[in-house]
Amino acid sequence: MQVPAELRYSTDHEWVAVTGTRARVGITDYAQDALGDVVYVQTPSMGAAVSAGDSFGEVESTKSVSDVYAPVSGTVVAVNDALAEHPELVNSAPYEGGWLCEIELSDATELDGLLDASGYQALIEG
Repeated sequence: MQVPAELRYSTDHEWVAVTGTRARVGITDYAQDALGDVVYVQTPSMGAAVSAGDSFGEVESTKSVSDVYAPVSGTVVAVNDALAEHPELVNSAPYEGGWLCEIELSDATELDGLLDASGYQALIEG
């Protein structure tokens, strides 16, 4: 299981990559592996206001449908349109081409509540 050291993680298995005041969000390698083959991804709408902990999308696999939860609060400023045609990117490249959206942070202190790589590794091994 890949757990990149530079990312932050939620206990709901989302990852966050921060650049300035933006957070790119996706689901972790652990989550995509547990889901199985992803066949559909519902991303949030551009301009949507999201709150940390709230559901803001879905990932549908051959096994189940799972909600995706916002790890941080803010406004959706980018969505990964490639997932409409290629939802399998969530499986094949969860930290690269399989990202879901970017959120302009409204409260950067929420990042302090996320896990670092070692904390997330302990969670999934736990």
